[in-house]
Amino acid sequence: MMTEVNSLHTHAKVYIGIVHQLREMISKDCLKPGDKIPSERELSERLNVGRSSVREALRALELLGLIETRRGEGTFLRDFRDHHLIDLLGMFILQDDMAQEDILQTKMMIEKEALKALFLEGEKTEGLLEKISESVNLDDVFREIVMLSSNYLSQRIWNILNDFETLICGEKTLTAAMREEMIRMLHGIDHQEKETVQETYKRVRKIVDEDATISNIFF
Repeated sequence: MMTEVNSLHTHAKVYIGIVHQLREMISKDCLKPGDKIPSERELSERLNVGRSSVREALRALELLGLIETRRGEGTFLRDFRDHHLIDLLGMFILQDDMAQEDILQTKMMIEKEALKALFLEGEKTEGLLEKISESVNLDDVFREIVMLSSNYLSQRIWNILNDFETLICGEKTLTAAMREEMIRMLHGIDHQEKETVQETYKRVRKIVDEDATISNIFF
């Protein structure tokens, strides 16, 4: 006889399977935000699963903000980038004391990867140099650096971590010493001088936090 735990586990596997099938169908049909998705009956037939299971999967996706149901019209895809689920999850995770200790280190990992990407791609930094001359907040400059990377998830994680750190510690003023090091760092990217980029980044972070342990950007 199937136990309650086994029954729940089997049910979860079915549910997750439907969500995966829905994702594949959306990709195959080239659906985009704003497009209507098939009805429960059509999905049940295409995915070869019961309508009640489809209904449950759709309800969960709607709660997550990934789809929306319009009365009398049907169900439509939403732009997942506009909802704040990842931000809410991030805030819950960061309530953990041990996680809070890792905020700066995780932020630095993302910043170093973004700098590495700029360096390897030979990205020109005129826009960043302008940002440095205009900004009074160090994190505004690093936000621009991270945003230039093509890793959307890293951008979102960095923003969550930065918001949480700012809430706890306040904003970090871009001092004259920091501005000078940041300009030197960007010139290092432009001239493909790896050591300059590494050392200036270390000095900037040392000014911000004397206790931070900075590892090599490229290793």
